[in-house]
Amino acid sequence: MDSLTLFLLAFGFNLAVTTLIVRGIYYPSYRDKEYVLTFFALNASIFLITFLLSDTNLSMGFGFSLFAIFSILRYRTDPLPVREMTYLFVLMAQPVVDAVLITQGNWGEAILANAAILSIFFVIERVWNTQSELRKSITYEKIELIKADNYPLLIADLRQRTGLSITRCEVGRIDFLHDVAEIKIYYIPPVQETQEESRETDRYPMPKSLLHRSQ
Repeated sequence: MDSLTLFLLAFGFNLAVTTLIVRGIYYPSYRDKEYVLTFFALNASIFLITFLLSDTNLSMGFGFSLFAIFSILRYRTDPLPVREMTYLFVLMAQPVVDAVLITQGNWGEAILANAAILSIFFVIERVWNTQSELRKSITYEKIELIKADNYPLLIADLRQRTGLSITRCEVGRIDFLHDVAEIKIYYIPPVQETQEESRETDRYPMPKSLLHRSQ
């Protein structure tokens, strides 16, 4: 098999697995398009760089170095949530594993490794259904309610105005000039809400983000 054919097969294999993880597992669970481009772009970039480096030790070292750099940066202007960071971690490590195994001719091990990753994600996200909350960002104009002391009032107002079973929220960028703030709300979908009617909803855990802002 010539190098071009091997490259195309390896890239197509890696892209197919990435698509199954992102489009088949992540997106149906979260309905969030914000990080889809990030997942695909970093996955493809690391795979190309790692695959094109012919030396195995060099390719592994360079691939994991890129992974470490991107993990440290974490797009500091907008830190990723823990769950998205987990997906990003896997989708950055996966192309390194694929590139190294395939260049060595270990297609069987590559298929088994990717099948294991897909199985873990599928079981946890779709079978166990660990995702109980959805989220969305809104622009909020009642600036006086974003104070840490007014957090219960903020939750109550957001629930009344949106009609959603909001469990918590995080205050992002605050614009005092126009008296608005960007708020990310987390809520239980209606289907899950009917299954969790016995859950206590009168408690308002204080997010760390608000605690830091109140100091």
